[in-house]
Amino acid sequence: MSSRIEQLIDEIEEYIDGCKYQTFSDTKIIVNKEEIDELLRELRMKTPDEIKRYQKIISNKEAILNDARAKAEALINEATLHTNQLINEHEIMQQAYAQANEVVTMATKQAQEILDNATMEANSVRSAAMQYTDDILANVEALINQTMKTTTEHYESFMAGLNHYNDVVNSNRVELNPPEPDKFEAPEGDLQESTTGSINVDML
Repeated sequence: MSSRIEQLIDEIEEYIDGCKYQTFSDTKIIVNKEEIDELLRELRMKTPDEIKRYQKIISNKEAILNDARAKAEALINEATLHTNQLINEHEIMQQAYAQANEVVTMATKQAQEILDNATMEANSVRSAAMQYTDDILANVEALINQTMKTTTEHYESFMAGLNHYNDVVNSNRVELNPPEPDKFEAPEGDLQESTTGSINVDML
């Protein structure tokens, strides 16, 4: 929306354009003094009001600019604060991640140590159990060998006794059934006495 001063200036320009030129002149015109004075007078009257209005607009403009600057500074400060908070949060998150990784690493190390110790203990128990079992088997083996040795000795002694008695029996049988002599026959009484005496001696 144009101001009254601008309207008056436009009217003055239109008025001048509508005036006639003087005779034999291309630059001078004939004007109505009262009409032009009226326009100029109104222009003078409106000028202070317009200046005040423009000053007010300028003041408002400054206020608007100041308000805009204040809002911009507030936004910048808020953005800076938010950025700093994000940076701090990022640092905190990095520290948290570092601490979490450290905890995980320590837990993994401890778990591995526990597993290694358990494995070593299991291997030790297994070795001890195998050694204990081997000792028992060695004792059993020694007992079996000793038993076999003793049994063999008893068996050999028993067999020797049996062989001895077998020899005695065979000898007695031979004496009971001696080979017949070619031309000699012993009396029946002598043979019985001799055989009986021999059996009794050998059996004793």
